[in-house]
Parts: sequence; C-alpha cells; structure tokens
Amino acid sequence: MGTGKLKVGLVQQAVADNDKQANWQKSADQIASLALQGCELVCLQELHSTLYFCQQENTEYFNLAETIPGPATEFFAQLAAEHNIVLITSLFEKRASGLYHNTAVVFDRSQGMVGKYRKMHIPDDPGFYEKFYFTPGDLGFEPIQTSVGKLGVLVCWDQWYPEAARLMAMAGADMLFYPTAIGWDRQDTPEEQKRQHGAWQTIQRAHAVANSVPVIVANRTGFEASPISGDPGIEFWGQSFIAGPQGEILAQASADKEECLVVDLDLDRTEQIKRIWPYFRDRRIDAYQDLTSRWRD
Repeated sequence: MGTGKLKVGLVQQAVADNDKQANWQKSADQIASLALQGCELVCLQELHSTLYFCQQENTEYFNLAETIPGPATEFFAQLAAEHNIVLITSLFEKRASGLYHNTAVVFDRSQGMVGKYRKMHIPDDPGFYEKFYFTPGDLGFEPIQTSVGKLGVLVCWDQWYPEAARLMAMAGADMLFYPTAIGWDRQDTPEEQKRQHGAWQTIQRAHAVANSVPVIVANRTGFEASPISGDPGIEFWGQSFIAGPQGEILAQASADKEECLVVDLDLDRTEQIKRIWPYFRDRRIDAYQDLTSRWRD
C-alpha cells in the first residue's frame, strides 16, 4: 500500500432508460467533476449503463450485454486516460453466446484496462432475477494491482459475504469496493426498510473492521418501475458511503438524490490500524477447515 492521502470519489446515479451513450456521458460528466476536485480513484455503481433489467426474466435483455474489450471499455479507458485516474466500472459482459457475467472492469490512467472481476455470488429473488442472466464468476477473489494500490473489487450481493472480503484482504487488497444496485420494495413497511438498510450498511462496515481496510460502496438511486404488470418495482436506496478501516463512516450520500462523494483516505492511518488490531496474526487457521463445507451436520 502507498502512504499519505488518496482522494477517492464515487458516483451515485439514477438511470431513466437503456440509452447507453446518454448514461455513459452522464457518468463521464461526474467523473470529470471528481477529477477536477483531485480524485485519483473513482468508482461507479453496478450496471450503470442501463436500467436494472433483472426485474424480469427476458431473453431480449441479453442484447444489452457488452463484449470485453468493446465500445464500453473503449469509452471508459479513454476517460481514465484523459483524467489521469484509476476508474472502476461495471458492465453486463457478453463472454460468448449464451455465456454472460456481471463484471467490474478497472482502468488505470493511460494503461487502459488493468483487470476485471466477475461477480461470484449471484442472487435470485423477486425483482432480482440475476441467475437468469449471469454465470457465477470464475476469476476468484483476486485484487487488481493499480497505480494507487491493490483494489479488492467485489459486486453487490458479494457484499453480504465475509468470506469474499476476507479472501480479498488476504490477497493484499488495500481497500474494498462494492459497485451496487440495491433497493426497497415499495410494499415494505418503513420499519422493514430501515432494518434492511441498516443490515446492508452494518455488514459492509464490519468488512472494513474485520480486515482493517477502507470500504467504498457506490449504490444507484431512484425508482425503476418493473416491466411486469402489478409488480411494485424497486426504489433504489442510494446512501452510497465510504468507511474507514475501523468501520467509521467518512461520507454518506442521500437516499434519493444523484450525487458524488469525495474522501481523502489516510493510508498511513490504515497501516497503523493493522498494527494496533492484528486480526490476521491471531486467526486460528488450524481450526477453520469446516468453513469450506456447505453446512456442519
């Protein structure tokens, strides 16, 4: 890990349609603004090119997928080079006919694409029919080396799994990133909505604590109607946030507005936290074998 301060930015957006060029330009405008503020690293939300199409199982939506490399990677690579930043993006990847992934792609300044991560944990819930579209990732939990450090990039549903965060940290990730698309069913009570959001933020702050690394979470905002008649749609709850290595909230966005966050991460402090709270020193790796079992009968 480097030393000193690293200025990090994230973009929280609403998406109104499947006009990729318009959505890319919208992201590009925010990326430019963050770069002008001195950000060296910018993270976009999950599947930022289009509406969250997984509310319905529809084979037509496979037409939204992008090859890697392809037009999307070319567009964002140019942005990273133009603004001299490291950029984390999220794409619906067409790997081959009938084989698709939910993939985060990282660009490093003028180097172009320096790595990608394919979402490992794939949900299948009402309104989130991702197993229909995405094959589970096969690249493992490997951080991506960049000019600002080793980035542990994970995606949305991965954020509920401490194993994923731990394996990224064990491989040397300096910080964890979660491009995200999560929201409420409008039929949920306010009390249930509060519990869901609280659990979401708490589990990710816990990843920061347990691994002594900053956590950067970029969620989408806005309401997206379901294409299925009678379905309630999804109210994406925004509230993107950046947490420090003790889980402290350094910045948090609103629930219902498009906005960007900027934080100066203190990398020297992260190193000190690792020395003061030596969790990795005291792990009982001789007693954890059952973690690779589905269940302990």
